[in-house]
Amino acid sequence: MAGSYRILWKGGTGELVEKKSRFIATTAPVKTEEEAAAFIERTRKKYWDARHNCYAYVLGEQGRIQKCSDDGEPSQTAGRPILDVLLGAGVRDVCVVVTRYFGGVLLGTGGLVRAYSGAAAEGLRGSTVVEKCPGRRLTVTSDYTDSGKIQYILAQEKFFVLGTKYTEKVEVSVMVPEEALGALTARLAEETAGRAQLDAGEPVYFGVADGEVVLF
Repeated sequence: MAGSYRILWKGGTGELVEKKSRFIATTAPVKTEEEAAAFIERTRKKYWDARHNCYAYVLGEQGRIQKCSDDGEPSQTAGRPILDVLLGAGVRDVCVVVTRYFGGVLLGTGGLVRAYSGAAAEGLRGSTVVEKCPGRRLTVTSDYTDSGKIQYILAQEKFFVLGTKYTEKVEVSVMVPEEALGALTARLAEETAGRAQLDAGEPVYFGVADGEVVLF
């Protein structure tokens, strides 16, 4: 698996006004170029009366699929600045469309770059970005005498407990970043003198959105 990277989890909007021109940024999570194209077309239809709908998107674990468009603005003044914001934020699987309603005042190339960059940044601020991390679901089974110690360790390390079952034994399911798995299992084994049963599941990607663990 690749290392951690940031993705857009929930789209949003942001807006700014520069010398009477209105710039509206709309973001969406996308995984393919077809999804990006469909989102761009939907946004164009929504803002059908706008002069420009400039866009950029970044796709894939390595962010290797990238595309941007100035949509009639002077070359390198709209699409590329939007793309630079996405690359600077390290966000992938994302498409941003910045819609411009012309206010009658020319902004110049520098003004356009600042406006489109600023709108794209506002759009990201209005969205939900999640760190997509490689990890494993670790199931820890113990008797009741060790359960308090185990739960204390998990809370101390700030791992995300997915659930706890109380039967003849106590079974705790926790999501652990791949890089921390070795140290955690070693500590649990040591603290319980090997009494705890540790079962690490298959590698998965996970993230935290709105305080909840999400699996990819």
